[in-house]
Amino acid sequence: MTTPSPLLSRPGAVPVEVAPDVARAVAAHYGDPLREQRALAEGAGLVDRSDRDVLSVPGADRLSWLHSITSQHFEQLGDSSGSEALVLSPNGHVEHHLVVTDLGGTTWADVEPGTGAALHAFLERMRFMLRVEPRLATDAWAVLTLAGPQAPGVLATAGLPVPGAPYAVAATGGGWVRRMPPIGDGGAAAFDLLVPRAGIGATADRLLAAGAGLSGISAYEALRVEARRPRFGVDSDHRTIPNELEWLSTAVHLEKGCYRGQETVARVHNLGRPPRRLVLLHLDGVSEDLPAPGEPVLSGTRTVGRVGSVVRHHELGVVALALVKQSVAPDAALTVGGSTAAIDPDDAPAALDDTQAAVRDRVRAVRSATIG
Repeated sequence: MTTPSPLLSRPGAVPVEVAPDVARAVAAHYGDPLREQRALAEGAGLVDRSDRDVLSVPGADRLSWLHSITSQHFEQLGDSSGSEALVLSPNGHVEHHLVVTDLGGTTWADVEPGTGAALHAFLERMRFMLRVEPRLATDAWAVLTLAGPQAPGVLATAGLPVPGAPYAVAATGGGWVRRMPPIGDGGAAAFDLLVPRAGIGATADRLLAAGAGLSGISAYEALRVEARRPRFGVDSDHRTIPNELEWLSTAVHLEKGCYRGQETVARVHNLGRPPRRLVLLHLDGVSEDLPAPGEPVLSGTRTVGRVGSVVRHHELGVVALALVKQSVAPDAALTVGGSTAAIDPDDAPAALDDTQAAVRDRVRAVRSATIG
């Protein structure tokens, strides 16, 4: 979807111009990126995520069908509920990540911008004679996100439902509100809203009148990185298996029946040691240009990983998600694109108290370099 969002015409809107999101037709920010981050962390911010692709799957066989071709246990998914799911290759590599909602006889999936057509083509190939009708619905429907500790109050003031548990869903006149896991280190509440594309502006006005502020996608990305929630195609690559990311707990059901790629997932889970792990890196921030996704993570001259999302956080400075080899020590001296990097202490093994202390010292040194 390349049609600009109507919220790009709001005062101060600056479109996304940074890789890998240069094609996103939404606002990076509305004039004050750091203030917009604080709104998500401390108040309530409305984020335009209408560039996400949306698919709908009506049909009596939809849940058993999705159960058979994805990593999630859809046969246990009740009405007005949701989850996350993965489509894997035969070797267990992640090919698609879906955020899923089932409501009133239709299953909805929203996915990364630009990936909907490929997912729809895959689903069409897997239909066989089943009673399912996968449809690419991006032209008709859009996703907005309301996040922050005051978000529940804003929804209530706007006359919209406030689902109580993660992935719980409530209908809203054709669309829905879905509660998501918290974002940011402070656990700010987050809600996704599916709205008619023609009603993006009206829905935004309704929530802004109820007390929300507009926050750009860069603010949302900063808190997403802080919460270590990966993005498909940015924090993952063609070699990524679910065991390397939090998707093993949010998008994979380890006790369901056979599905494509299950053998790899089960084998690595039983061994307990995936080849890589996701970590939060603190970068010194000396360079004005942030490293691009896919930039190598180096230990000396040796490549030990790849960086994914890189953001400027209002409290942490420049931070990034990275997939690094299991052999990388928590206190390793790392560089990314010429910037000094250190693994966050919270990503060090809990049992290694001395190592964690060394990691904290290294993070303090990187932050001091940034401030200096």
